[in-house]
Amino acid sequence: MNHNVEVLADKTALVERSLELVRAKIDEAIQQGDRCTIALAGGSTPKPLYESLATLNLPWEKIHIFWGDERYVPPTDPDSNQLMARQAWLDRVSFPEANIHPIPTQGEDPAMDAQRHEAHLQQFFTISPGEFPNFDIILLGIGDDAHTASLFPHTEALQVRDRLVTVGNKDGQPRITFTVPLINHAHNVFFLVAGASKQQALGQIFADEADPLTYPARLIQPLGELWWLLDEPAGRELAI
Repeated sequence: MNHNVEVLADKTALVERSLELVRAKIDEAIQQGDRCTIALAGGSTPKPLYESLATLNLPWEKIHIFWGDERYVPPTDPDSNQLMARQAWLDRVSFPEANIHPIPTQGEDPAMDAQRHEAHLQQFFTISPGEFPNFDIILLGIGDDAHTASLFPHTEALQVRDRLVTVGNKDGQPRITFTVPLINHAHNVFFLVAGASKQQALGQIFADEADPLTYPARLIQPLGELWWLLDEPAGRELAI
């Protein structure tokens, strides 16, 4: 694992650096494999990155979009990660609908929809059960409690090692999420973190010793490159 940590002056600088790196990794993936697979994060921090990506002239037909997690709400719900990404980026460019791979959330059984999405990933990446695909780029954030994707502290989803997709739990509300091993098989994982409220979580994530079941982002140790991009309010207390 190649571990990189950068503290940027402010959120604008964080977005600019994120755009620079993500574009470079998109170009690299397309050059090497003629396509790029990206799993998006929800939340407010990556939204300006998506808006910036929408201004670029990229070969959209060679880019495939997924989500690292999703709230179990319809895709038209204001809380939907898919809706946010569509409004900020995907619906603003000529993005092929066939290249957008949302997590299904309109059934009545989150576990069944997680299985459906896992089957879709297996078919897309042409892998067998028990194998893990290698996403080119996975974008993540963290919460004030150090959760990432929908991998929340002391929840069953943290223990899943034999699945690509599972059901997360946020205060009794189901979410569908990539599993720890799926994320860790990515070529590039980017954490985008902004705001002073994340200082305590980051301190535990970067500590020499801390319980990963309490601070789940510690579990993310990918086979490829790991990038932590922080704005100054988030990263000012870190000894890096």
